[in-house]
Amino acid sequence: MAGGWASDGAVNEQIEISTKEALARMRLRNRAGGESLSECADCGEPIPEARRRAQPGVRLCIACQSEADRAFRPAGGMNRRASKDSLLK
Repeated sequence: MAGGWASDGAVNEQIEISTKEALARMRLRNRAGGESLSECADCGEPIPEARRRAQPGVRLCIACQSEADRAFRPAGGMNRRASKDSLLK
């Protein structure tokens, strides 16, 4: 049953869209696979062979990757449902 201006199944559609967008952001961020670099893209230090084998497509050394992970702030989900009050403004 739809409520207000929403069509039947609108909530499920929004959940599916939000999930797909979150997965797309994760895939862009991780981009695993491909050829690993032998030197770090940020600092130029050598990347150990064991790390390159363990994580194909690695581009950063452990220190730079740790710093990037600490600096990463996940994007907030978009709330596509507007309250009736906000629509009246």
